[in-house]
Amino acid sequence: MNAPTPPEAAFSIAAVERDTGLAKDTLRVWERRYGFPAPTRDANGERLYPPEQVEKLRLIRRLIDHGRRPAGVVGASIEELASMLDSCLCPEAASTGREDGLLQLVRLHRSVELNAALRQALMKQGLQRFVADTVAPLAAAVGEAWMRGEVEVPEEHLFTEQVQNVLRSAIGAHATPGGRPRVLLTTFPEEEHVLGLLMAEAMLVPEGVACLSLGTRTPLADIRSAAVSGGFDIVGLSFSIAYPARQAIDGLLELRAMLPDGIGIWAGGAAVRDKQKRLPGIRVVGGLDDTLAALRDWRTEKA
Repeated sequence: MNAPTPPEAAFSIAAVERDTGLAKDTLRVWERRYGFPAPTRDANGERLYPPEQVEKLRLIRRLIDHGRRPAGVVGASIEELASMLDSCLCPEAASTGREDGLLQLVRLHRSVELNAALRQALMKQGLQRFVADTVAPLAAAVGEAWMRGEVEVPEEHLFTEQVQNVLRSAIGAHATPGGRPRVLLTTFPEEEHVLGLLMAEAMLVPEGVACLSLGTRTPLADIRSAAVSGGFDIVGLSFSIAYPARQAIDGLLELRAMLPDGIGIWAGGAAVRDKQKRLPGIRVVGGLDDTLAALRDWRTEKA
């Protein structure tokens, strides 16, 4: 019989929500409906989740993002979930020869070679194709490798840093200060992942859009102030898979109420995927192609 997990090694429900991006309400519903997760309780009756259950929840969240339904995955073992994840990777995340080579450079900490390979791909493909055909698949491959324990945090940081360097340089070369619409890009205070913002900006600037990035972790009041005083047409926000969906929805609705009607809000990323019905007055951007579709719709409306 396995020894119980020491309380200090267990996760609170809030910590699980932050770690996996699964809302607290979702965790409670699954507990009642499927019998998993199966937390213990502390002296105050609060839920505590063992690390192995949190690991399984991470895999479940990734599978749901790939289109699997909870009923088909929550009851599976960790080994079964890992096998499912390997078999259902979306096409752009499947390892081709190029992604294999770039991922190997990440694993070996070969930052100089990785940077050179990325810049070579950018020169061959152009900025938008580079983002869609190289950066997005590689980011997905790194994420999947991290989930399987094949990539650690330092390697993930190396990947992000090198991609950021290449994208920022290319974006600067395409910048159109007087373009329209004027788009303000940032994230909410607890979202520190910047790659989604950079990828969106890299898709928009070749289309003549004037983008300004505030970076990450911007308070809502500061977002409003910058958007209004700067005369921006759109506020674009990115939410990674680790950001709690419920928190993203609440924050977006609050920001919508704070901004004038003439300033649009575009929200993208895994945390808000398929949440359009819960976000009236906000454009949920489903992916890189949808970023360009949102731009076309905005220009058509304004024309």
